[in-house]
Amino acid sequence: MDNRSSRVDTRSTSRKARVAGHPHLRIVYSRYNGGVSFRIRQFEKADFDTLWQIDQDCFDPQLAYSRPELAFYMRRPGSFTLVAEGDGGIDGFIVAESRRKSGHIITIDVIAKARRTGIGSVLLQAAEEKLSRSGAATVALETPVNNEAAIRFYKEKGYFVEKTVAGYYSGQLDALVMAKELARSPVG
Repeated sequence: MDNRSSRVDTRSTSRKARVAGHPHLRIVYSRYNGGVSFRIRQFEKADFDTLWQIDQDCFDPQLAYSRPELAFYMRRPGSFTLVAEGDGGIDGFIVAESRRKSGHIITIDVIAKARRTGIGSVLLQAAEEKLSRSGAATVALETPVNNEAAIRFYKEKGYFVEKTVAGYYSGQLDALVMAKELARSPVG
């Protein structure tokens, strides 16, 4: 699981537009740090190879998903994938799933040149909002115990360490399970 550290510049601006036919889905257009412009949109099948390559670039082989693994998580019942797209193409993505009253962040990946631009923050916020609208009251995720930047990023976003799972990654690397209570959104 990639958990990029991102900072949101408070001088940022964003626009939200509803997607026709999907009243609860919004495309978020953001501009951070005076020049990084991107939009958040739903995953399209044509994106898969790019997303898989981003995952390979973000993680060492012990953590990166194989093509079948990534496809499996993206197709699971209740899962969704949001993509951050800038002028130069896809800058990052998040895969999450809703499980009754809880949500789960499966992975969040941001390409190296787009890190610390706010993309990770906006992807996480968009996923949390979608999970909340689906009825999730909490959200959880796993991150390697040695990924200090990710741990710091998630703590800044209101996550707390719930527990440690020994050998979570390939039986060799421990993971922290981090969780957060979501603000309730009206369902409808």
